[in-house]
Amino acid sequence: MKFATASSPHTPSTGELNALMRQVIYALLPAIATAWWFFGWGVLINIAVASIFALGAEAAILLLRNRPLAPALSDCSALLTAILLGLALPALAPWWLAAVGALFAIVFAKQLYGGLGFNPFNPAMVGYVVLLISFPLEMTSWPAPQELATVSLSLVETLSYSFGGTLPATLGLDALTTATPLDAIKTGVGLEQSVAAISQSPLFGEFGGKGWEWLAAAYLLGGLWLLYKRIISWHIPAGLLGALALIATLFWLGDASRYASPLFHLFSGAAIIGAFFIATDPISAATTLRGRLLFGIGIGLITYIIRTWGGYPDGIAFAVLLMNMAAPTLDYYTRPRVFGQGGR
Repeated sequence: MKFATASSPHTPSTGELNALMRQVIYALLPAIATAWWFFGWGVLINIAVASIFALGAEAAILLLRNRPLAPALSDCSALLTAILLGLALPALAPWWLAAVGALFAIVFAKQLYGGLGFNPFNPAMVGYVVLLISFPLEMTSWPAPQELATVSLSLVETLSYSFGGTLPATLGLDALTTATPLDAIKTGVGLEQSVAAISQSPLFGEFGGKGWEWLAAAYLLGGLWLLYKRIISWHIPAGLLGALALIATLFWLGDASRYASPLFHLFSGAAIIGAFFIATDPISAATTLRGRLLFGIGIGLITYIIRTWGGYPDGIAFAVLLMNMAAPTLDYYTRPRVFGQGGR
């Protein structure tokens, strides 16, 4: 039998990479549907705008670098970055917010480092943090979840607001937006209110924010499917969620009037999407097994510190980027011993 053997280097086929990226995108579909149900059409508009600009930016930079377009555009990595960014944005964000975030993620965080496989930071989180620092007002205008909304915008009305800033004559933006659960806890505790009193707001559900609980559950469903399919390993999600839950439990047991419960921290923000879909980026995360576990633990601890004492209600994006910087060091000190060297 004759085997066709290509010359070295024997890199993995792009088909395998495409399949992995598609599996991750499929795992996000329940969360996309849940986010659309609770927060409206803006979720899909954000994803669509981010996808168009991410793919366009990827193509433009590849042309400037004289690189072939088809392999990079078909590997779905830019599309996955756009979807994660679109899900992280407020559903009533103006269209240019998704566009600027996608351009920054692809051009500065990915292609200027050499493209897929060379980026030291998670591109979606770089785009998100740039937007959060540059446009705080637009990035904190979240719509009320479907359970609390007295009015909801149709697709046409949402498109009109996203692209033209125009709302129906009888509606103001204040009637559509509300604080996120994490923001409500942070602001209330800062005003010396107890967590129990703050949680009496209709914004809160059984153990997290209304709507946010179901969105986190959808991310968890997709994440478990990725584990089952062995697309990701358990180390980073377990480290991140375990560390976040443990430190939240310790402070909650110490003073439940000032510190929210561990379930609230897990199901009211970006902890679960961060654990399964963002921190597990194979390029920017640690690669050894012990390194991955420490990488996840670091993100969980930093997230809690930022949420509790930092300047932002959620801290997943900052925590991921900070631990991206630590990933090479974690890999260096957690390398498995080479057989036959060291020890006895």
